[in-house]
Amino acid sequence: MSVLKITDVSKVFAGNTVAVDKFSLDVADGELVCLLGPSGSGKSTLLRMVGGFERPSGGVITIDGEEITHLSPEKRPTGMVFQSHALWTHMNVFKNLAFGLKLRRLPADEIKRKVEAVLELVGLAGYGNRLTHQLSGGQQQRVALARSLVLEPKILLLDEPFASLDQHLRERLREEVRDIQQRLKITTLFVTHGQDEALSMADRIVVMRDGRTEQIDRPDVVYRDPKTPFVAGFIGTMNLIEGTVSNGVFIRDSLRVPLPIADGPAILAIRPESLDLVAAEPGMARVHRVTDYGTHGLVDLDLPDGERIKSMVSHPDLFKAGQGVDLNPTAIAAFRDKMQVYRSQT
Repeated sequence: MSVLKITDVSKVFAGNTVAVDKFSLDVADGELVCLLGPSGSGKSTLLRMVGGFERPSGGVITIDGEEITHLSPEKRPTGMVFQSHALWTHMNVFKNLAFGLKLRRLPADEIKRKVEAVLELVGLAGYGNRLTHQLSGGQQQRVALARSLVLEPKILLLDEPFASLDQHLRERLREEVRDIQQRLKITTLFVTHGQDEALSMADRIVVMRDGRTEQIDRPDVVYRDPKTPFVAGFIGTMNLIEGTVSNGVFIRDSLRVPLPIADGPAILAIRPESLDLVAAEPGMARVHRVTDYGTHGLVDLDLPDGERIKSMVSHPDLFKAGQGVDLNPTAIAAFRDKMQVYRSQT
């Protein structure tokens, strides 16, 4: 059952700048959906419209069947966690969390119980008397999350909450947040421009571009089966090679790959891990650089016309700069007119 339903929602700013263009999405009960896209794709604007911090120019937003399109933030069953934390620095942790509950006129003993329970949930039991400026960045983000969770919202909204943290802390916190979200079974809409966050946390990913949806799918499907060249190039590392199909063969200089589609221009998409290399002279490509990561190697390759592509190999010691290689794709996709027209998995 859809808890959050967004139907044909648009946002047009002054000067006719379209930030979100007739966007629609249904989010199921307990689902975590990631809005993923580059800066300017409209993902944060969309989240703020769900939270009531931006007024839609058109469309309808409902939660549990009740329209909330034009309700103010405090009248919506949503909780927002901002990138900037937005904590009150003159209050201690307990008072930050208790503020919203006091506005609801809950009894003091119930407020104390709820605050202590949520601090335990986010791993900050015993931190109630700390001032927020005495906390680390990761602890401040936990307080921001707890402040939203203590209100028991139907929808949790996360706006790039880990963007200001270092990589190690980001990885740890996203695991903790995902565990909390699954434990509470709270419906969550999460904005990020980090592919690793989306791929590791989401039940579904919405890839956005210019205020519109490029693809909505499970993380594994978005990675393995991108529907547009934009998604293919944006998610993970992808070799996108422009060429021409003639008599069932994709041609780009010395590169030849069987491709059973109609003749004409096409874009061939190959993941580095799906591109096997075989030593050959002169070869379809030449090794430019080999980087050994211990668990695998990444080989930068130059096609004869100078375009550079990548291959992931298990034995990087077998290749060296200047070496000629033939290319053997084990899985490919092809695009034409901005849409996928072929995909193989061999």
